[in-house]
Amino acid sequence: MNGDTAVELIWFAGAFALIVSALVVRRLPAGQWVKMGLAWAAIFALVFMVIRTWQAVT
Repeated sequence: MNGDTAVELIWFAGAFALIVSALVVRRLPAGQWVKMGLAWAAIFALVFMVIRTWQAVT
């Protein structure tokens, strides 16, 4: 594991913790919890892909 991979792993863990903590605090039914969790995961994945693509271009 190189330094970049470690940073990406830490970033992913932080993003995941943010998603989970936001959903747990709201105390939603399980169906809505999963739906909102997937939406947040998609948002973070999109931001991550944009950043990676931008870094690859520059």
